[in-house]
Amino acid sequence: MTFLKKLCFIIIGSEFSKRSSSNTVHDKYTDAQLVEYIVTNKDALLFGELYDRYSKLVYNKCLGFAKSNKEAEDLTQDVFLMLYVKLGSFNGTSKFSTWLYSFTYNFCVNYVNRNKERKINDNSVKFDSQEEVPVDVTDDLLLQMQVDKLKKALELIAPEEKSLLLLKYQDGASIKELEDVLEIKSSAIKMRLKRAKAKVVEMYKTIP
Repeated sequence: MTFLKKLCFIIIGSEFSKRSSSNTVHDKYTDAQLVEYIVTNKDALLFGELYDRYSKLVYNKCLGFAKSNKEAEDLTQDVFLMLYVKLGSFNGTSKFSTWLYSFTYNFCVNYVNRNKERKINDNSVKFDSQEEVPVDVTDDLLLQMQVDKLKKALELIAPEEKSLLLLKYQDGASIKELEDVLEIKSSAIKMRLKRAKAKVVEMYKTIP
């Protein structure tokens, strides 16, 4: 993390620490109300309330793109630093949690693509090709896989594919929610899921 980022987080973090450990009236605000209040009043202290609500969710999403817990923690801090700057772009047309999914997902994809050592190869990103996936993997088949081997297999596929599978099967996101997050049609979502599942099975079979 750069010095500037560290400094920004220290400043914002110092505001977080001022918050009382007891419940405040802001605990009862909806996400949309809280965001509006933060943006209107430039209130870094209240941003701490938003951080408390969603830091674990953001961390879990970042973990899908990171090589380690430490990298996921750094990514989480970077996401919230950017979120503090961009919060005013939330327009309330979708749930804040869905918007934050999208914000975090796009941030992490950009992070991976900027890292030359982790550059995703062409075969991983051509999700919307019309080429058929050779294996139609059922959800039941995924559930029958051994957990340890499945975790290893997930680490061997592209971060976007891993994140998509975790959003669908770990977080229970619906196809409609995934449409909002990825901003593509349901048919493309289903094709990406099909390809990602097939890739996991392919990698799973290589693990002893």
